[in-house]
Amino acid sequence: MADPLDPLVLDLLDWIGPGRPYLDVMDAWRTSCPRLPVWEEANARGLVECSRDDAGIEQVRITAGGADLLRSRRAVHAA
Repeated sequence: MADPLDPLVLDLLDWIGPGRPYLDVMDAWRTSCPRLPVWEEANARGLVECSRDDAGIEQVRITAGGADLLRSRRAVHAA
């Protein structure tokens, strides 16, 4: 990733962590600003996914690709 949104996408992934309810994610991250489409960008890159839990509540989780990206960025910053 070499895009101005990269730091915000990484912040989103870090914030989601092991998972959060979809409505919480939308409250915090959805925007109508065409210059900051962080949620949309993370979706387009396949870094997040939505599914329903056992109670039927839609959850957002980072994908394996999203987790790999977070790990690689943390390793770079730790070095």
